[in-house]
Amino acid sequence: MRWGVASVSSQVERLPDWVTLLRAPNAGPMTLDGTNTWVLRAPDAEDAVVIDPGPDDAGHLASIAEHRPLSAILITHGHHDHVEGAETLSRMLGGVPVLAADPKHGDPLPPRMRLAGLDIEVVATPGHTGDSVCFVVADAVFTGDTILGRGTTVVAWPDGDLGAYLGSLETLRAYPSLMLPGHGPVRDDCAEVAGAYLDHRRERLAQVRAALAAGADSPEAVVDLVYPDIDPRIRFAAEMSARAQLDFLRRESLRTPQQLDPL
Repeated sequence: MRWGVASVSSQVERLPDWVTLLRAPNAGPMTLDGTNTWVLRAPDAEDAVVIDPGPDDAGHLASIAEHRPLSAILITHGHHDHVEGAETLSRMLGGVPVLAADPKHGDPLPPRMRLAGLDIEVVATPGHTGDSVCFVVADAVFTGDTILGRGTTVVAWPDGDLGAYLGSLETLRAYPSLMLPGHGPVRDDCAEVAGAYLDHRRERLAQVRAALAAGADSPEAVVDLVYPDIDPRIRFAAEMSARAQLDFLRRESLRTPQQLDPL
């Protein structure tokens, strides 16, 4: 989702020498400039590894395949703009394994890997989706859609969960590292962006509480009050976020009934 948070941290133009960005040609209101596909290879390594091959676009996949040999295809989460091209790319490369948290999208991700001459740690960051992960490599974090390089992300209810998402943002506050997102520009401090996302989410929850107090009784009514200037093209995503917010507040009210009456 692409509204709300002002740019924090500094935008980074120069990538580490072991990272190549290949941006997919799928720009749009939900994908910003397109899906960021990342190719990783240590300077002395023969093979490379790719994170999020993106859509099943022949030209984009061919540009990834030019970096062969590839030892693995890693997936941050199962949304089509990140994973759709994985099976085709794997076939193009002779059956290179696809590794993902959700078995629908690939073989299991181990918690740590040594690929392309690099140590890769998998950090579970559910919330945007149930299967979202980030990859920590050297002093860099590949955040998928958990944190974006510009704007904020949707909690894709019902698979997404706001409580889990807030916990994942707290996890990412421990990484004052280069942030390489699934969409948008690279930022120089993942921890700083995660903190700004947390502040933004708390502000939104306060606005949703106020909307409920004012009589909003549905996700659509919450969007009308909390997101009055929303681009019609992404209103559906705002309504998903509103459903996630309402679900979070319902569960919160069950824990502390004095704070909020259930809807």
